[in-house]
Amino acid sequence: MKVSIITVVFNCGSYIEDCIRSVISQQYADIEYIVIDGFSTDGTFDIVNRYQAHISHWVSEPDEGMYHALNKGLSMATGELVGILNADDYLEDSQVVTELVRCVRENNCDAVYGNLHYVKRRDPTIISRKWVSKPAAPRDFEKGWMPAHPTLFIKRVYFDLYGNYAVNLGTAADYELILRFLYTHRLKAVFLDRLMVNMRTGGLSNGSFLNLYQAFRHDYRAMRFHRIPSPIIAITFKKIRKLRQFFWTSTRPKRI
Repeated sequence: MKVSIITVVFNCGSYIEDCIRSVISQQYADIEYIVIDGFSTDGTFDIVNRYQAHISHWVSEPDEGMYHALNKGLSMATGELVGILNADDYLEDSQVVTELVRCVRENNCDAVYGNLHYVKRRDPTIISRKWVSKPAAPRDFEKGWMPAHPTLFIKRVYFDLYGNYAVNLGTAADYELILRFLYTHRLKAVFLDRLMVNMRTGGLSNGSFLNLYQAFRHDYRAMRFHRIPSPIIAITFKKIRKLRQFFWTSTRPKRI
């Protein structure tokens, strides 16, 4: 089973190497790695270029934002299974892809997801939050549940059937795609109970009150479109679920 991993990047020279190394160090042999660079000017191009022998496809050209770039990467993907790894994130260890492929095969499922740690941007030995997921049913979306998007790997055929990321929904584009695939179209997604991804804090959806308001508005639009009952209540529970992630802090060595 070929696995396609897509990384989109723009001016992330401080962290992109950790991301790349975490992919090319995987023990699973059949990985197609795709890197879409939005014409970076901070040295990212040179770093990616050093690893081009390990990258199946990569381009560096202007784009219309993160989700437009992801769709570009999806158009290049030929793997049976597809996952997204942000440029400032990295896979936990060299067995992640091996184990998720095993999970897909053993459960004959359409998608697999796991656990995620949020780590300090400049010191990834410090864990800020833990996103520990669980087995879930479609109705759990009505209570604000969702899997961690960076841990979600989906069979590529469903992108052909149900479409790519909606570029008009800002940072809620990944949430809308998850609703579309797992809630509306009822894909069989299986929980792999292991840490898959470490995510550096301070990403695209974080920041000002305006950003938070826009994220709320786009979440609401996605829920209404996919007919989530009582979307305001669902959004409220979605925020409460995030608060639980903060009640755990620790320091431990990290492999990067």
